[in-house]
Amino acid sequence: MAIDIKAPTFPESVAEGTVAAWHKKPGDSVERDELIVEIETDKVVLEVVAPEAGTLTDVMAEEGDTVESEQVLGKIGDASASSSKEDKSSDDANAKKSEEKSEEKSEEKDAEKKASGGNGGGKKHDVKAPSFPESIQEGTVATWHKKVGEAVKRDEVLADIETDKVVLEVVAPADGALAEIKAEEGSQVESEAILAIFAEGAGDEPATAADKPAESSADDGESDEKIGDKILAPAARKMAAEHDLDVAKIKGTGKGGRILKEDVQKAVKEGTAKKGAKAAAPSKEASATAPVTEGERIEKRVPMSRLRQTIAKRLVQAQQTAAMLTTYNEVDMTEIMALRAQYKDTFLKAHDIKLGFMGFFVKAASEALKRFPDVNASIDGTDIVYHGYQDIGVAVSTDRGLVVPVLRDTDSMKIADVERTIVDFGKRGREGKLGMDDMIGGTFTITNGGTFGSLMSTPIINPPQTAILGMHKIQDRPMAVNGKVEIRPMMYLALSYDHRMIDGKDAVRFLVTIKELLEDPARLLLDV
Repeated sequence: MAIDIKAPTFPESVAEGTVAAWHKKPGDSVERDELIVEIETDKVVLEVVAPEAGTLTDVMAEEGDTVESEQVLGKIGDASASSSKEDKSSDDANAKKSEEKSEEKSEEKDAEKKASGGNGGGKKHDVKAPSFPESIQEGTVATWHKKVGEAVKRDEVLADIETDKVVLEVVAPADGALAEIKAEEGSQVESEAILAIFAEGAGDEPATAADKPAESSADDGESDEKIGDKILAPAARKMAAEHDLDVAKIKGTGKGGRILKEDVQKAVKEGTAKKGAKAAAPSKEASATAPVTEGERIEKRVPMSRLRQTIAKRLVQAQQTAAMLTTYNEVDMTEIMALRAQYKDTFLKAHDIKLGFMGFFVKAASEALKRFPDVNASIDGTDIVYHGYQDIGVAVSTDRGLVVPVLRDTDSMKIADVERTIVDFGKRGREGKLGMDDMIGGTFTITNGGTFGSLMSTPIINPPQTAILGMHKIQDRPMAVNGKVEIRPMMYLALSYDHRMIDGKDAVRFLVTIKELLEDPARLLLDV
C-alpha cells in the first residue's frame, strides 16, 4: 500500500513553500525517518522525512514547484518491492503483524471490559453533572478522580466540575466502579448532563490471566513486555536483547509510547542506548566546535480554566464599561498596631481566633459606606441601586485563581466575626469548597495585595459594584509629625471607583474617612 509523503504543516504566517531538493529518486529504497526532500519557505528550510521504510515510487512535486501546507509531494511503495529489503521487510511485516495482533487482542479485551461495565457489576446508574444555578450555563469537567473499573465507595468524589464561579463535586451513587466515562476532562457539560455510567458492585477484582496486560511471559514471543516503565513490542524486545541495550534510554514512537523495532534500530544506529554509556555525551570534536550546549526550549500550552476565563472576561468588561478612576491616600498604622499588640493574646483567648488587620478595615469601610451611600451603590442599566446594607467582598487568592466571597451585613458584625469568617473563606477557597451563595451580591470589595508584598496598585472594580478598596504592605517610612521626622508604619490605600456614579470629591472623602477611622480606632466605637 502506497503511503503519501506530505509537506509539513506551515505556520499561519507562511502561505506556501518551494520544493528545494529531492534527496531520493523514484526506485530508491528509503528507511523510516530518512531525509527525502527539503521544502524552502520564506523563513526556514523544512526537512521532510520518510514516514515508513519502503521504496520511493512517485514524485508528485518536482524541484522548484510551489507547494502548500500538507500537500502530497510523493509516494512510498511497499518495502517488499525492493529485492534487497525482502528479508528485512519480512521480519518487519511479521513484527508488525505480531504488534497488530497484540493491539487487537488488547482492544478486544477493552471492548469486552467496557461492555460488561468493568469486572462484574450490577445495577447501572447515570452519573450526572450537578444542577447549575440559573446564572451558570455550563461547566467544564476539570478532573476525573477515578478511572473506569477502579473501585469506589458510595459518596466518594468521582469528578470535579468547574464553573465560572465554583468547583462542584460529583460523588459516587453507590459502592461500585465507573463502567464508562462519557465526558472526558476538559469537556463542556450542561446542567445534569450525563458524565459517565456507574455500575454497582463493580470494581477492581483480582484480574484473571486473560485480563493481564502485556506483561505476559516472554516465552510466547507474541506479546508485549513491560520493562520498567517501558513497553516493548516482541520484535523490539528481541532486538534490544541482541544488542544488549538499556531500554530505559530508548524513546518509543508506538501507541502509548510503545517501543517498536524501528525505535530500537534507530537507537542501535545512533548508539544512544548502550548500557553504561553516558547519555548524549558530546565528543571532543563536538565540544570544540560547539562550546555552548543548547537545551530544549520548552513551551507548554494549556486551556484556560473556566474560572480564569471568567476572571479575564469580567476584568476586561469592568475596564471597558466603567469610567474607572483611582484615588490614593496613606494611613498611619501606629494606633492599630499598638491596639493589636496590646490585645492580641486576650482576643485569641476570648474568641479563639487571631486578631488581624482585616477586621479593622472591614469595620472602617462599613462605617464609611454608611456615610457615602454612592460608594455602596451599583448601576443597573440606567438605574442606580442604593443598598441599605453593607455586604463587603474580600478577595481571596486560591490555586485556581482569585475569588471574592462576601461578608454579609458587616455593619452588625463584630471584629471577631469578621476575622473568623475570613479564615473560613480562605480555608474553603483553597479546598475549592466555596459555594455560589458565598460569592454573590457584594456591594463593595476590599483586596489586600500587601499580603504578597505590594506597595502600591490600582485595583479593578468588581461589576456591578462601583468601588473597590486596595490595601497594601505596611512599611516603615519617615513622616513629618508635629514638626519632627518620625519613623511610622505606613500603608498606601487605593480606591478605584466608577466616575459615572461617584464624584471625585466623594471618593476622596470616603478614603479620607477610612484613613481617619484607622488612625484613631476609638472613632469606630464612638461613631464619630
